[in-house]
Amino acid sequence: MKVNHLGERYNMRWGGVLFTALCLIVMLLTGCKHGEQPPEEEETVLTVSSSAFQVKDKIPSKYSCQGEDVSPPLAWSEPPGGTQSLVLILEDSDAPGGVFTHWVLFNIPSDSRELPEAVPTQAQLPGGALQGKNDFGGIGYRGPCPPPGRAHRYRFTLYALDHSLDLEAGVSEKELLAVMRGHVLAQGQLTGTYQR
Repeated sequence: MKVNHLGERYNMRWGGVLFTALCLIVMLLTGCKHGEQPPEEEETVLTVSSSAFQVKDKIPSKYSCQGEDVSPPLAWSEPPGGTQSLVLILEDSDAPGGVFTHWVLFNIPSDSRELPEAVPTQAQLPGGALQGKNDFGGIGYRGPCPPPGRAHRYRFTLYALDHSLDLEAGVSEKELLAVMRGHVLAQGQLTGTYQR
């Protein structure tokens, strides 16, 4: 009987070790996905909207490569106190080669609450905001342009930062996210779809 009792204790101990190891593996695998920034502590949520389309609705072709290829109007809620600048990134999360960046805009003044339609595709905007490089190789906004077939999801993600970024216009999304890490106070998303 003693041997059986010890064997049960031994099996229970190893069962616990295996369970803990499995939990750690699951946490690692479900951590940060490609194209996403690691979560910040105590982030609050910004509400991002557009008068041109609703959440998860089709983005009008005017804002795509099949139309005028201009940026849609965007608006957002009040960022938290301490916000010094805002960053906007537009990504196609369903692109064949992985996440595809359509727009990188940073150092948006903290008192801004909207972007008008058709933001110019120039390095610096009148209010002081700077534009980065999209994955087409240009500066500024380039609209949805998926290959024919299923609809793609396009995420407009707005970040509120606790400082302005000491970067030049034309930086990539990857370079921008690396400098932002640890400085995000809040973020929000507006997702639309587009299909050709």
